[in-house]
Amino acid sequence: MLIISEAVQIKLTTRHRVSETEILEAFANRDGGLLEDNRAENRTIPPTLWFIAETHRGRQLKIVFIQDSGKIIIKTAYEPNQEEIRIYDKYKD
Repeated sequence: MLIISEAVQIKLTTRHRVSETEILEAFANRDGGLLEDNRAENRTIPPTLWFIAETHRGRQLKIVFIQDSGKIIIKTAYEPNQEEIRIYDKYKD
């Protein structure tokens, strides 16, 4: 079950122009592993996870979420920068 809070939905729509459909497509198209965001200011329980994948139209997105009791809680999603792509490519397997 995918959960997007109202506040996150507003940010996705207005700032990042990312739809729920694109997020679902990125999950479906993911071919690498999940990375944990272990930066002190971003640590959560359960841990914050992320990956980079393409939508069906080829748009690359970084999806950041928490997985809890079978629920996927979206924290954010946006087009990744080159450093995020480099990190994901290095550690995704």
